[in-house]
Formats: sequence, structure tokens, C-alpha cells
Amino acid sequence: MDTSIKAIKTTAFLKEGLDKMKKWRPFATMPEQYLGLQEIINKQLEVPQPLLTEEQMEQINFTLIEALPTNKQVYLTYYKNGQLITETGLIQFVDSLGDLFIFIDEVFELKNKMRLSELIDVRFT
Repeated sequence: MDTSIKAIKTTAFLKEGLDKMKKWRPFATMPEQYLGLQEIINKQLEVPQPLLTEEQMEQINFTLIEALPTNKQVYLTYYKNGQLITETGLIQFVDSLGDLFIFIDEVFELKNKMRLSELIDVRFT
């Protein structure tokens, strides 16, 4: 009886030790190394900003002009930090001379100021 209690305690102790162990990550053993690897991965995922044709810019302009007074939701695709980002929102303000527009995103309902030159595509939902 005494040996079975010791065996149970030993098993519980080993199991507790295994639960607390961290998984080994061979290339992320030092935090600096992990950050460096993450930067390399992010740089590989970067894409250059697409150049728009005159026709594409006109289509974006027409969509913005139509979306502004009607408060229709639009899908905005824009370029930021080497990535193409798509969001849904409402156009609130457009200043083509100042290369600026303001939209309210659907998820957090926050106002976002952005340059028109960052826009890649605008479509109605």
C-alpha cells in the first residue's frame, strides 16, 4: 500500500513537470534571434505598391464621388507598409487636391485619414 501511494505521487509530480515545460523552438531560442527571423519573414511577404492606370484611377474617382453623398458601404483596398489591406467602410470626406480622404471603418467605427495615392481599389459592397 505504501509503494502504491509513492507511485501515485511520483506520477503526479512527473505529470506536473511535463505540463510546465515549454516547447522547444530551435530557431527562436533567443528573443533577438526571434525578432530578426520575424523581420526577415515580414520582408519576404512585402509587395511593391501597384501602379494604377488612368482608367483605374478614373473608376476609383467615380466610385468615391458616388459613395460620398449616398453613404453606401465600400470595400477599400489600400497599400500600407508593404501590404495590401482591404477594409469595409463609409466614405466621409474626399479632398482630391489635398490628396486626402476620410473613411469610417465598419468594424471599429473609427475615422481613418488616408492619402488618395495609397488607394488601390474601391468597390461597392
